Amino acid sequence: MKTVIISGSTSGIGLGIAESFALAGHNVVLNGLGKSEEIEATRARLAALGAGEVIFHGANMLEPEEIADLVASTEKAFGSVDVIVPNAGIQHVEKIEDFPVAKWDAIIGINLSSAFHLIRAAMPGMKKNGFGRIIAIASAHGLVASPYKSAYVAAKHGVLGLIKTVALEGAEFGITANAICPGYVETPLVSGQIADTAKARNMSEEEVINEVILKAQPTKQFVQVGQIAALANYLVSDQAAQITGAALPMDGGWTAQ
Repeated sequence: MKTVIISGSTSGIGLGIAESFALAGHNVVLNGLGKSEEIEATRARLAALGAGEVIFHGANMLEPEEIADLVASTEKAFGSVDVIVPNAGIQHVEKIEDFPVAKWDAIIGINLSSAFHLIRAAMPGMKKNGFGRIIAIASAHGLVASPYKSAYVAAKHGVLGLIKTVALEGAEFGITANAICPGYVETPLVSGQIADTAKARNMSEEEVINEVILKAQPTKQFVQVGQIAALANYLVSDQAAQITGAALPMDGGWTAQ
């Protein structure tokens, strides 16, 4: 049984990963936004899936002190933090000359800086224990670019650089660090991107799906949350101990082009 922190895990990809780790019997620490009663219902549902405990910590991913407390509280509750999944992310679509500065700062803060703060806080305990698994949820946009997504693309490219550096620093301590790079996944975030992209490009939402989003993925299919969760579970296993510093695309062939 391992203890897993997943940022941004009250919905979307993060929730799917949390469900899979709970089902596998691990302790899971949820984090994210939502109404308190809905979060509690989610926590209770996940706790019933396996032998591990499921708790929630409301750390704001823009506040380093709160992220540090997330790790410290988890270590106090369970004795260690074995796995972290920096997953929290937001998006905004706009041409660069009109891109709001506040949006740039928020996207860099949540999509990149929060990963740094989470890793920074968890690394000492992982080194002491001689074990750690760091699995960042990056994006195909960490490998390639698309127009109108300057902050998101910059942040996700930054995540990959961060992960490579952490992999080298953790290599002698039994710590691996990898990034999963999904293409378009059926989540609320992608639904918002569809609407925003339609506005930015003066297209219908159906045209955005068929001519922009799925056009980028040769399989013409959305990535499923469960597929990402399965890869995350594999990366935690002993069989994946020699996979580190990797950017692992799961994008229907998008970045092969």
